[in-house]
Amino acid sequence: MSAAPSEALPDAPATRRPRYLFIRILEACNADCFMCEFALSRDTFRFSPEDFAELLPKARAAGVGYVRFTGGEPLMHRDVVDLVEAGTRAGMKMSLITNGTLLPRMAERLAAAGLAQVIVSLDGASAATHDVYRRSPGMFDNGLRGLRAAAGLGVLPRVNTVVGPHNYAEMPELQRVLTEAGVRQWELSALKLDRTISYPDPDHVRAVCDPLYTADPAAVLVPLGKRFYGDTPEEQQRYFAASVTPRASRPLCHVVDDVIYIDGKYGRMYACSCLPHREDDSGPGGAPLRENGVIHLDTPVFRRHATHFRERGPESCGGCSTTAAGYSDDVARLGAVAPWRY
Repeated sequence: MSAAPSEALPDAPATRRPRYLFIRILEACNADCFMCEFALSRDTFRFSPEDFAELLPKARAAGVGYVRFTGGEPLMHRDVVDLVEAGTRAGMKMSLITNGTLLPRMAERLAAAGLAQVIVSLDGASAATHDVYRRSPGMFDNGLRGLRAAAGLGVLPRVNTVVGPHNYAEMPELQRVLTEAGVRQWELSALKLDRTISYPDPDHVRAVCDPLYTADPAAVLVPLGKRFYGDTPEEQQRYFAASVTPRASRPLCHVVDDVIYIDGKYGRMYACSCLPHREDDSGPGGAPLRENGVIHLDTPVFRRHATHFRERGPESCGGCSTTAAGYSDDVARLGAVAPWRY
């Protein structure tokens, strides 16, 4: 029998800032991206407004201040505007990540519902690159138009970019394009595949991409977090030799202190948004979202899972988001940092 759930166990780690709740609200998608497991999925699962209504008071009690919807493609969820509005009414800062195809036609309704941030995936400096790799004509132009529309409506615009040998040389031009479009946040994340990814000339990658990170942020959009190929010589060696992407540095990963990721379809929660994609024997595989049919966060099972990856993540994880890795390092180095912008 599992331990009784609790929302305020005495051994709960102190929360120094609002926590982040990620919810995969569906697994359907209208894009055919080559690197994605949800490409053109027609999965029928949808996280329901009723589930969200039940979850929100539990999230507030657990110190959550930010909610992000992920997918699949969240804008395919017919209730996504209502979900954003419900979270906003509950005092949450609402965010979602999208491929941008439907964003131009939905930006006004999302802004009116209180959406605080929108993240669009853009992987090239033009349609000629992005639409080819995402295998979805029109996606680049729609994404950029949607970002501009959202920004004009007061929604914080962010871009996430997957970078690999196929497109790293375009990143300076993409930096220019996004700066001119008024994008406020940008993350470069390394391409991850089930095989080693080879760069013919790592020195060329550094020569092209180091200036992205060292540019004057008052003049140009600068990527968040660590370099996608690592900041230290050791990280860069691991990345270019074995495709091991940057992760939180030892001794501890602090991302798990602030993140709860919910896989709505399977009813499980994790302490990091990367962990659901690497179910293996390296540690506890998350925790059930419901016990005896009732949603509970911060349960003993979840805490054991989070504690394991706080202590073992830096050595057992295969790498994380460059923003998350940089954030965890900032907390470790400085003890306290400004609210996470992830």
